[in-house]
Amino acid sequence: MEARRRLARPGPTHAVLHGDLVAAFVRLFPLWVTFGGVAALLYPPAFDWFLEYGLITPGLQIIMLGMGLTLEFADFSRVLRSPAPILWGVLLQYTIMPLLGWGVGYLFQLPAAFAVGLVLVCCCPGGTASNVIAYLAKADVALSVSMTAFSTMLAAACTPLLTTWVVGSRVDVDGWALFLSTAKVVLLPVGLGLFMRRYVPKLTQRLLPVAPAAAVLMIVLIVSAILGARKDAVLESGLQLLGAVVTAHAFGFLLGYLFGGLSGGFGTVARTTSIEVGMQNSGLGAVLAHAHFANPLTAIPSAISAITHCIIGSALAAYWSRRPS
Repeated sequence: MEARRRLARPGPTHAVLHGDLVAAFVRLFPLWVTFGGVAALLYPPAFDWFLEYGLITPGLQIIMLGMGLTLEFADFSRVLRSPAPILWGVLLQYTIMPLLGWGVGYLFQLPAAFAVGLVLVCCCPGGTASNVIAYLAKADVALSVSMTAFSTMLAAACTPLLTTWVVGSRVDVDGWALFLSTAKVVLLPVGLGLFMRRYVPKLTQRLLPVAPAAAVLMIVLIVSAILGARKDAVLESGLQLLGAVVTAHAFGFLLGYLFGGLSGGFGTVARTTSIEVGMQNSGLGAVLAHAHFANPLTAIPSAISAITHCIIGSALAAYWSRRPS
């Protein structure tokens, strides 16, 4: 009888297997973005089509739409119910990273285009990949989502203002145009996602399972296309630019953890804050650099940033996941 029951037990459904495959694909995000970057440097023409068809901005809008689909209006009420860790994390995001971007660029004596590009990506909100890293690190995923959502909604104002303030003396920055672009690629798709989740729930439920994988794919294509198009400049910059980007992110993670611990102890809150501060929305930085700065090299730090913060974040997640919070 028991044997019969075991034989009759149904196997995994197609939907479950599909969900497992998507989850596995998303967890390997650092591998895909690194692989894409290396492939772009080895054979740049493979990603030319992404730039030729003008898909960088639509690609980021797809990422932001996917993020909006995961949110509910109730998520923003968390800011009112327990504002301290969320607001503290967002404040650290928009103070530590811009200052690091400026300081590290000066310390490494980066050329103007690279220095401006580094500041720009450091003035961007938390990256959507931070939620995945928070999950893998056994941090507070709900807090991570709230921080990312709140910093993203503030990006339309904070990113242009901070970028203009920090680098305005080095290059001409059209703050208003930067604001409009940020609103177009952040607020509109996120708002559309929120609307769809509220008023078109059936369609939203069909899109949600594939949204994370679509976001990973778009980030990989954006990063690879930019690196491939500027292969010579990337290789010429060598360790100087790579060292600057790694330093900025490494100190972002470290200072995020130290200052995050002040608000909730050195447990899950500190881990979450570290991940949020250390990981930037590099796709947004790349799109804004591509659209608003005359020198195409300005987008390169964002592309390198996408690979760097994923590798550092994944290493921290592997370390923290084996230790109690």
